Amino acid sequence: MKKILFIAFCSMHFLFVKAQKHKFLDPPKFNDADLSKQKSALDENAPAEILYKSLHFSIDYNTGNLVKTAFYRVKIYDKDKAEEWLNLEVPLYQNGSSQETLSKMKAFTYNLENGASVATKVDKSSKYKSKESKYVSITKFAFPNVKNGSVIEYQYEVTSPFLFIIPEILIETDTPSLYTEYVLDSPGNISYNVNYTGFLTPKYREIEERMMYGINYRTYRFGYENVKGFKTEKFVNNDRNYRTKISAELHSTNYRELKLYSSSWEQIKERLYEDEDFGGELKKTRLAKENMPANISGISNENDRANAVFDYVKNTFTWNKDRGIYVEDGIKKMLETKTGNAAEINLFLVMMLREAGLKADPLTISTVSNGLINIASPNVSNMNFVLAAIQTKDGFHLYDATVKQSSIDQLPPRDWNQFGILIAKDKVQQLSLTNAKTSFTSLTATAKINSDGSISGNYSDKDTGTFAMFAKESYDDNAEKYKKQYKENFAIDFTDIDSKVTENGDFESTMKFSSENLIDKIGKKIIINPMLFLNKNSNEFDQTEERKYMIDFTSPFTKVKKIVLEIPEGYSIEEMPKNKKIITEDKEIEYSYFAEQKGNTIEVVSTTKVLSPTYPKEYYPAFKQIWGVASKHENQVISLVKK
Repeated sequence: MKKILFIAFCSMHFLFVKAQKHKFLDPPKFNDADLSKQKSALDENAPAEILYKSLHFSIDYNTGNLVKTAFYRVKIYDKDKAEEWLNLEVPLYQNGSSQETLSKMKAFTYNLENGASVATKVDKSSKYKSKESKYVSITKFAFPNVKNGSVIEYQYEVTSPFLFIIPEILIETDTPSLYTEYVLDSPGNISYNVNYTGFLTPKYREIEERMMYGINYRTYRFGYENVKGFKTEKFVNNDRNYRTKISAELHSTNYRELKLYSSSWEQIKERLYEDEDFGGELKKTRLAKENMPANISGISNENDRANAVFDYVKNTFTWNKDRGIYVEDGIKKMLETKTGNAAEINLFLVMMLREAGLKADPLTISTVSNGLINIASPNVSNMNFVLAAIQTKDGFHLYDATVKQSSIDQLPPRDWNQFGILIAKDKVQQLSLTNAKTSFTSLTATAKINSDGSISGNYSDKDTGTFAMFAKESYDDNAEKYKKQYKENFAIDFTDIDSKVTENGDFESTMKFSSENLIDKIGKKIIINPMLFLNKNSNEFDQTEERKYMIDFTSPFTKVKKIVLEIPEGYSIEEMPKNKKIITEDKEIEYSYFAEQKGNTIEVVSTTKVLSPTYPKEYYPAFKQIWGVASKHENQVISLVKK
């Protein structure tokens, strides 16, 4: 049996003040005055503004289908910066013979011409579909004749057999909104948990029982006015976790009998172990026994034995990039093809670890891009990935065999999302996901000043740990783009770029470089920054308003920049740069800059150390100060004087 994992997100419940009666689902008539607006009153620099946004979800009592109706009216102020609004995308889900359908699509572009509004209808010929995965296709439309000052308007209806999929709706988007509403209407025998996240409260709110279509319905209606565009912050792994949003999870249905869908984590564990695509696969112990490498049984140390099993699985099987906590084609098929989804690979790893005599269990997680697991509202749809966890005398250790560079407790960046749910046979428990292993970045440049005034040399960029996996992922996505970033980031002519994974799992890029723009000649003097192109020329912690959210680096890290610069013959150094070391009282953050002359070379080393993967917002001033010191010292120059 195949399953699709539908997305749900973390939420907090808020108390709301009783609001005045308000008419929902009543889009105002198009107003020509909107075409004359020059800028948003909510944000004068906004490239677009939502004039009216309505999302309505209703269960059709006769068919049992979920009907999703959307209506948008958006003002475009700067079309070059509002590209997200110039093309409409509607995702449609399917699972086997069940699929969603799109209907009642209407879309227009309005412009002011000769003092009157002119509507241009979106032509059906601009519609096309793209297949994103075996479960999702996207229907796309392009809006014609969009100009600065245009208003675009569209509405559509999606009919869905999947009652689980009530999409999470962002109230706070990047675009300011004059009015946004969310409406959910459900018959009395179908119950949903409606969750709220964020800090905004609706101006209009109705939660009540009412007669609709001749039967009793439960309705949730929320209206928001004058919502400013969400301002993200640097060093936040997924700002969606902080935005105001609404999600709904199917709690129960009561046709002839009550059936619960969201319950306790313990009940979810029981259902997972009963499911043929999860627990059913874990029962196939014969597959683990038949594929166990001969040398494993002779390893006495538990961690060494676990690592040997892990190395076998990660090096034998290749991840097909499909996420999920259920198998797709089954572990037996994966053994034949040597390719599988996340569940097939990591559930097989659990089976192998158990067969090797270790206490191993699946750890279900929500990846960073999927948002946080909603602990308060247990639901299997909270999770979209599975890892392997072992318990030894020194505690729990985690594995993810979908990544070749991974090792014990060294997971890819996507996995580090605060916590996961351990689905052990005897009990279920929450495990903290804290990346304690330090990642290292080593940037090394060896160069000399040539007689023609240019500088040339060799450059190496090496990452370890979590950062190495992130670099490898970026490289695999687009190798040419990855290599091109060096020239774009540094404005240097790099050649012979070679990027690869080293034997120990590090990711390293080596290259040659040359530049005529790194030195200034003034008479008999050469002025140069000995950091060359590796100087920190800005402070990433440049936020002027108070920090709102946690600071997230994904991994503790140490970053070392080392430059060895050969002084041209006949020159001497007039004055060396000033050295500096700064460290916080708790020794969590440290920066140092040291420059030293060694014979006819100048050696400069800057080191940044951050001991934790995340920090509370109160650390922001400390980071701002230390990054400012780094920027100041890495922009020091020296004078080389001709003898």
